[in-house]
Amino acid sequence: MSGETMSVNHLNALADCRARVDEMDREIVDLLNRRTSVVEEIGRIKKEAVLAIYEPNREVMVFENIKSHNHGPLSPDSLQRIFERIIDEMRRIQKERMEQGSQD
Repeated sequence: MSGETMSVNHLNALADCRARVDEMDREIVDLLNRRTSVVEEIGRIKKEAVLAIYEPNREVMVFENIKSHNHGPLSPDSLQRIFERIIDEMRRIQKERMEQGSQD
């Protein structure tokens, strides 16, 4: 469509797609917050049991789990990179909460 104006149909289709993405983003935020609540609970258990926050074997298990349930179009490598970021942030939150708990 070089130089052409987008039709009303194109604009409507684009708006519809963006609305669907916005709804999915809200669902992802809800899931991430639910995951964070569980991670905080795991952090409390680890603190009581005097366990390390970082567990490389557990991360391998998470990656295997997500990859085995992936049916595309997202590539396994892309999915792993996304979850690496999620796990990094969850680990940061867990560490932060554990440090806060030791100050109480």
